[in-house]
Amino acid sequence: MKYTEFRDTIRDELIRHRDGKTWKELRDELNLPYRSPCPEWVGQLEKDISLDRSEKRGNAFIWKLHHV
Repeated sequence: MKYTEFRDTIRDELIRHRDGKTWKELRDELNLPYRSPCPEWVGQLEKDISLDRSEKRGNAFIWKLHHV
């Protein structure tokens, strides 16, 4: 999977789910091929799609789009 595919997949899912999702929820529901997200890609998502991971649910960060 290329970064652009990863970015678009995450963005589209988070647009549909404004309350956000944990990485595990995203990974499992989207059948992503990664056990954990690449830190470089996460940093790029923060810039490219305004990914926000400031909230937590238990020990897991909630992935949301900042501007949605």
